[in-house]
Amino acid sequence: MKQYIIYLLFIFQIFTGQLFAKSNDDPYLGAVVTVLRKQVLAEAEWALSQQPITVTAASSSRSAGNKHDFFSEGDYWWPDPQNQQAPYIQKDGLSNPDNFVAHRWAMIRLSRIIGALASAYKITGSIKYVNHAFVHLKAWFVDAQTLMNPNLLYAQAIQGRFTGRGIGIIDTIQLMEVAQGIIVMQDAKTVNRKTLGLIKKWFADYLTWLTTHPYGKDEMNAENNHGTCWTMQVASFARLTENKALLEFCSNRYKTVLLPTQMITDGSFPRETKRTKPYGYSLFNLDAMTMLCQILSDEKENLWTFQLSDGRSIKKGIEYLYPFVVEKSLWPFQKDVMYWDNWPVAQPFLIFGAKQFKNDSWLKTWIKLDHHPQNAEVIRNLPIRNPLIWM
Repeated sequence: MKQYIIYLLFIFQIFTGQLFAKSNDDPYLGAVVTVLRKQVLAEAEWALSQQPITVTAASSSRSAGNKHDFFSEGDYWWPDPQNQQAPYIQKDGLSNPDNFVAHRWAMIRLSRIIGALASAYKITGSIKYVNHAFVHLKAWFVDAQTLMNPNLLYAQAIQGRFTGRGIGIIDTIQLMEVAQGIIVMQDAKTVNRKTLGLIKKWFADYLTWLTTHPYGKDEMNAENNHGTCWTMQVASFARLTENKALLEFCSNRYKTVLLPTQMITDGSFPRETKRTKPYGYSLFNLDAMTMLCQILSDEKENLWTFQLSDGRSIKKGIEYLYPFVVEKSLWPFQKDVMYWDNWPVAQPFLIFGAKQFKNDSWLKTWIKLDHHPQNAEVIRNLPIRNPLIWM
């Protein structure tokens, strides 16, 4: 009922011109502010009370790196019940609750903090949000005692098999709203230019690693959501560092590799639907492709309107999946082996697609869904939780 009232208020504001001044030229931005304002400001108040917690605050004896190295373990890998000393074995789609996740959750926490503070700054203009955000940014990317090394050499390790894998690069999708939050706040008058430069250098160094190390190249060439998420991250960080060559590379990769090889003519993603969590992975991959369109589209290149000769496009992908968001029981594939009941939430493809294609049905559905999920798996696979800073 609450979401329905908000939607009616939004429609009323469109027709009466009562959306506040900064959103008068963009009713969809106005809708996002109307729906999320209370949540954003509450989250920002929480963020103002938080002190930095970086990768140096926790460690695992199973990591081959040092205290500044991000470490995580493959989610679907478990001890061999026949031999506890043997290499771990895979159970696809089933997350091992005993794996080391402290660094991942520290990064998600950073993403929450920066996303909330940047959103609150965009709504209110209050410099207090910027000042506190840079306390956290300095700790993660500048201060020698607490910073994270700009690589993912030890991400998604597998006990007894690998000290790290390219597949682990997907963990830093959580840095995308950090990068976008910096873009939103970087022109504030209190921002120290030297500190800002050092933060951007960290992201530039990480981009170099992502695009040159064998792990990065492996992930770039992944033929499913991992390849999409590599490109999405590179695009996000290239936008922050103003790396035009990489932005162009990502745009071309979307058009010539990701869309042609992952989407079929009905708009679905077969590489995701054949997995043990086909619904969640389909949502996730569509969100990632949508964010590529959002990040990379400009006056020269509009990925929103790009389509292949047979009609495959981001709009086709949204149109395919949308009915199963409205009524999940219609899903034609098997149910996800875990977290089936936790999806969907307020997926980014709904709000950004609604804005781009002027589709109020997609907007209405986005309004009704959960904007503040608490399930750990959902949070991990929903890196875009603050749409305001992207609009």
